[in-house]
Amino acid sequence: MLKPPAHAHKPSAYAQAGVDIDSKMSGIEIIKKMVSTTTTKGVVGGIGSFGGLFHSPGSESLLVASTDGVGTKLKVAVLAKKHDTVGQDIVNHCVNDILVQGAKPLFFMDYIGTARFDTAVFTEVISGLVAACKENGCALLGGETAEMPGLYPLGEYDLVGTIVGVVEKKKLITGKDIKPGDVLIGLPSGGLQTNGFSLARKVIFDQCGLTPQDHLPGTRLSVTDILLAVHRSFLKPVTALQAKVQIRGMAHITGGGFVDNIPRVLPETCNAVIDRNTWQAPTVFNFIERQGRVDRDEMYRVFNMGIGYVIVVRAKDVTDTMRVLTANKQQPVIIGAIEKGQRKVVYRDR
Repeated sequence: MLKPPAHAHKPSAYAQAGVDIDSKMSGIEIIKKMVSTTTTKGVVGGIGSFGGLFHSPGSESLLVASTDGVGTKLKVAVLAKKHDTVGQDIVNHCVNDILVQGAKPLFFMDYIGTARFDTAVFTEVISGLVAACKENGCALLGGETAEMPGLYPLGEYDLVGTIVGVVEKKKLITGKDIKPGDVLIGLPSGGLQTNGFSLARKVIFDQCGLTPQDHLPGTRLSVTDILLAVHRSFLKPVTALQAKVQIRGMAHITGGGFVDNIPRVLPETCNAVIDRNTWQAPTVFNFIERQGRVDRDEMYRVFNMGIGYVIVVRAKDVTDTMRVLTANKQQPVIIGAIEKGQRKVVYRDR
């Protein structure tokens, strides 16, 4: 049975936790019009893609840039007094965003805002930035650390990053070649990655009264281990796959889940039809859904539900795709297919 995602006409658990996705998406449409007035000759396309594209005159390559933040996952890091993973989170997140368009990272810059600089904490944070930059083969050029007492609560901080990468124009991946019959391959996430933490914290800490040191019911891991699991980089397996098969399109499953991310790479005449029973969502998502009484479709709009990255390939390339990804330490799952439609995600559940 085909079932379109339902979220617009129901009370939103995420909005009650402080984040209104519908309001954000409406605001983005207004912002797009404002930003378009700054367009210069080198700009390729507009905002809305995972990365912004810029063509340097005389070059056959495009620069691809993306900026993002770790969000309220940082509150978990502060509560758990563990700061060595959030730097990896922001680098990997940005790497994945530009990877969607086929770009490889060149350099990364960070911003840390805080009420008071804490050397021990920020040494941990930067160690994560350094580790992830080395892993992804990009330079950490530096950044900005700003002390702003009164703006940030004492003991807390914000972490944001900007990445710049490059892709040859002929190798740019836009999704325009996606056609009905193509297959959706999902790569498992490392947990919540860097999205949905306002709702996750409300359910786990506020409603259930768990602490970072407690074991999450149904698992052998602590709340800290589960919530601070590193946002994975998919650069290496995707790069290996690009050398073997034609990738039609890719989507990084971040804020907005499947509903808002996959359509960003779909042609106007295609739907992504997903069977949510083809993989098992990690326990943490089931716990949040049950204990928070969150509608299932909303869960798939707020969280990645265990799928961190989606690759669209031709049906004839599925066997090779699965082989290459498995050889590169992934556990790929066929999660659906492309059908005729109106650039939407549709769920087909058994």
